[in-house]
Amino acid sequence: MKRKSISMLSAAAALIVAAGCSSGGGGSGGSAGAGASGSASALQTVTVGLLADITGPAASSSKTVVGGVKAGTYYAAREGYKIKYVVGDSQTNPTTALSVAQKFVTQDHVQAVISFSSLAFGAANYLTAHHIPVVGSSHDGPEWITAENMFSITGATHTTMVTTTAGKYLKMQGVTRLASVGYSISPSSSEAASAAAESAKAAGISVGFLDAKFPFGSTNVGPEVLGMKNAKIDGFYASVEPNTAFALLTGLRDQGVNLKTALLFTGYGGDLTQGGPGAIDAAQGVSFAVPFEPVEMQTPATKQFESDLRSAGLAGEPTFANYGGYVSVGLLVQGLKAAGPKPTNASLITALSNIHDFTALGLYGSHKLDINDRTNIVGGVDNCLWMVKLQGSSFKLVNGATPVCGDILKGVTVAPAS
Repeated sequence: MKRKSISMLSAAAALIVAAGCSSGGGGSGGSAGAGASGSASALQTVTVGLLADITGPAASSSKTVVGGVKAGTYYAAREGYKIKYVVGDSQTNPTTALSVAQKFVTQDHVQAVISFSSLAFGAANYLTAHHIPVVGSSHDGPEWITAENMFSITGATHTTMVTTTAGKYLKMQGVTRLASVGYSISPSSSEAASAAAESAKAAGISVGFLDAKFPFGSTNVGPEVLGMKNAKIDGFYASVEPNTAFALLTGLRDQGVNLKTALLFTGYGGDLTQGGPGAIDAAQGVSFAVPFEPVEMQTPATKQFESDLRSAGLAGEPTFANYGGYVSVGLLVQGLKAAGPKPTNASLITALSNIHDFTALGLYGSHKLDINDRTNIVGGVDNCLWMVKLQGSSFKLVNGATPVCGDILKGVTVAPAS
């Protein structure tokens, strides 16, 4: 099986090739030409706003979404659509996110928004009030559950609920005492850290350290590291940005803390190159959870994904945000097809509201997601995660964990952070 070398990842770090972004929250856009379906003039043009954390603390896991969207436009062209996208930088600030959304509606006249921002909740009420269809990732907050115009590629996740998935995997890796860390400003991050602790407990793992209120994007990790060392932890879970995660891992290793495993939800693939010069050393043996098939599996869906990335001018291992942008375009196209030849905001929302079998362009493998189940989604499609580990200069699939799936722990919840 072909493996990607870390030396190839630098190409994936420069993904703002599709659009230049201004510091004021707006940006120029891009679009793909004709794909397999014919000439560009034959394609139906759709204008989309892309809300993302291009700068600020969340940029390390978000800014490469632009490359994923660009790759998605090649898929869209094959399906008969020319996606013209306008990039809006939230600057990792909820107030700026709102300003971006207002520009999308009043100046850019977008037909839909792709959201890949940790602060999208700042724009959600405005977009909902103006009946703008929104597709993207629900990793910022709970508004995806209640807003009927918002549709997540991983489902309307209830991060206050708990599944057995994380605990099952940590137990598989031999963890006996866990530390879990999440951000204070991001409801989903904070709740995910607490939920991981409950999942671990259900698997028979004790929780020695839990901080679900860590400052967003901070790399001042000294007190955290000492707290974890004193708690004698041998497992680590973090729902934080790569720069924070790698700083924590480096600190733990400098303090001589030996981990059975560290489980991260960011940092896979090209994101690793953004963690600083010591990131690769810090990430040795680390487990990365991916909500889609990793490219290491070399399935038809991952091969097509890589092909579209190459068409977009990108090489090397994709990032989580690459996946997010690409799959978001896929969901949008599925909705456009059902909305008819001249979709309106209302018809597109109606079309998206009737999708119950989303495959993420095949990147969910044999699984299908009901994106309109706003009651039972906790950990993505069937509560499944695909696991890889960094070993040397390559990401390796984890035996028995591609994917690892769990069940909802009935009656177990964590306190809402928002």
